[in-house]
Amino acid sequence: MKSKSLKRFLIIAGALIIGLLLVFILSIAGSESKGPIQSTLDGIANKVLDLENQYIFQKRSKKRKQKLKVFSSFKNDINALKHPKIILLGASDQIEKESFEAIINLEDSLRTTFPLIHIYNAWGSKPTEQFPTLAVETIIKLGSTPVITWEPWLDDFNEEDYPGIPKPAKRKKGCLKAIADGTYDKYIFEWAKDLAKIKLPIFIRWAHEMNDPYRYPWGPQNNKYEDFTNAWKHIRDVFRYAGANNAIWIWAPHPAYGHLDDYYPGEKLVDYIGIGVLNFGIATTWSKWWTFDQLFGKSYEKVDSFSKPVMITEFGSLNVGGDRSQWFSDAMQSIAFEYPAIKAVMFFHQNADKTITDKEVSWYFIEDKKSKEAIIRQLKSWPDSLKLENLKHNIKK
Repeated sequence: MKSKSLKRFLIIAGALIIGLLLVFILSIAGSESKGPIQSTLDGIANKVLDLENQYIFQKRSKKRKQKLKVFSSFKNDINALKHPKIILLGASDQIEKESFEAIINLEDSLRTTFPLIHIYNAWGSKPTEQFPTLAVETIIKLGSTPVITWEPWLDDFNEEDYPGIPKPAKRKKGCLKAIADGTYDKYIFEWAKDLAKIKLPIFIRWAHEMNDPYRYPWGPQNNKYEDFTNAWKHIRDVFRYAGANNAIWIWAPHPAYGHLDDYYPGEKLVDYIGIGVLNFGIATTWSKWWTFDQLFGKSYEKVDSFSKPVMITEFGSLNVGGDRSQWFSDAMQSIAFEYPAIKAVMFFHQNADKTITDKEVSWYFIEDKKSKEAIIRQLKSWPDSLKLENLKHNIKK
């Protein structure tokens, strides 16, 4: 303890000394400090702040990993993750992908720790569209398991690397058939190889809401039912060839648009059913205030008929048109007591979502005291058999 306290003291003392030195230099430089000198000093100051923030974050990370100790042996077991009896919590947040500090702040505010962390990754030739190794390794170091929504946008692929592919404007039509035919195997194979190197289980939600004819290019406006199932099967084959057997596959249709049987790849090729449940309230012309039961309950019987664990992959409510705290309270109660197939819930904590609406909407509730209190209260009321701390007693072997 003494060595840790001494280290902490030395870091803070060093930061203070540098800070005083900066003030001294500025007082001497006066107006001449503007320009290159000011930029240099600002850079030094930012590095001091980064050093302090890194130290604080490392301490929080260690504390977080300790809280997830009960999860550590199971996150290595793909079969255990495929068949949990408890409910695994998680969240997504597009801010600070490298540190996930925003997600840690959220879980701290909810007095819980997320065993799952959800990120989004588009297809393409850009560096940011390759397998997200840094983000995945960070999530694992934090003690959690990654959940990746893998979106087959095709606009960003270079024609030099993929000879014969259509121009970007023409890639949407028949995009899933092109994937099934092997046009993008080079990308899929490299992505799968990088995933295989991780060696730990990773959830993959590929081409979600494929039955929605309005939102994504991989929808039915550009593809046939069999194009999706053939592409799914082809990608699974490529992953198998690449040795990427550590993937847990989430099939994620939009229940409101039906045709679930037409899009189902088959029992042996799906591990989870992923369903998004987002209440837009009156933020759009087509929506109104809908409860969790209204959004999810009507489709539950059909979803449950596939006999797979269900993950609520995007879970949240806007704060327009009703009482958001009551929405969360009712939803959390229903999840625990009304829908036994639900085995994972991912809070959709995005502050700049423009995927459906013309203007950005924020799903943030970290500063909404009533909503946080409602979630905390319901989590405490859940049966012990559903809670993370009882994980070791509640895994189906």
